[in-house]
Amino acid sequence: MQIGIINNLRGEGDVFGKVRQFGLKVCQLACWDVDLYSEAMARRVVEGSKASGVRVCALWAGYPGEHEWSFTKGPTTLGFVPPELREMRVAALKKGADFAKKIGAPAVITHCGFVPENMTDPLYPGTLNAIKQVAQHCEKLGLGFWFETGQETPVVLLRVIEDIGARNLGVNLDPANLILYGKGNPVDALDVVGRHIRNVHIKDGLYPTDGRNLGKETPVGKGRVDFPLLFKRLKEEFSYDGELIIEREIKEGQEQNRDIREAIEKLKSWGGVV
Repeated sequence: MQIGIINNLRGEGDVFGKVRQFGLKVCQLACWDVDLYSEAMARRVVEGSKASGVRVCALWAGYPGEHEWSFTKGPTTLGFVPPELREMRVAALKKGADFAKKIGAPAVITHCGFVPENMTDPLYPGTLNAIKQVAQHCEKLGLGFWFETGQETPVVLLRVIEDIGARNLGVNLDPANLILYGKGNPVDALDVVGRHIRNVHIKDGLYPTDGRNLGKETPVGKGRVDFPLLFKRLKEEFSYDGELIIEREIKEGQEQNRDIREAIEKLKSWGGVV
């Protein structure tokens, strides 16, 4: 299992400078600005990857329109659930997939939103159809389409994968998100979606302590994620040997850099990673 980080795509500067500063060779390339999906940017990424030796293991693709990571506005602003935002977000993800193909990334990842737990909810069919459109576009390009865990329960993810039925679907397990959103214990979630996991975020956090606010993200090792047990089960039961992508969702700077370096050392101490 190889250690990497989330690396934001920017219009200027060294594409992989942040990855190299930590001595790493792999990243998820994250982008929220569809205007960056240009031919010129694709060439910059390919050339930068070759020059630096940094491999892009997936494109994390954001989408246009309002989005708020919360219990209050999240259900009406995130992913493919809001009907009025679906069309432009499907288009944005397809454009992201085209870009991922050009840069040699094997998969596209995103948050699909607060997918209804109740499969008879009127929002469920439309949400499922939007996801299916993106998944099919990725499949035509030979790419995977992976759901980052977060706003939905593991069983909902499983149901979506089953209902769509495409072979390129997978899960980007963010163990902290399951905790932050109160959606489940990430180790137990392996019972439900373990066989579909294609990538893992290394992020930690605490459960919500009230019904209106998400739990608090913490540095790795200071939250409720049992990483040693998670890795043990991933390797022994599911033969997982994919990337471990560190994500620290605080403002870039000295504190974030310190937490990333500490996460790298913890991962190495837990064994089985390079």
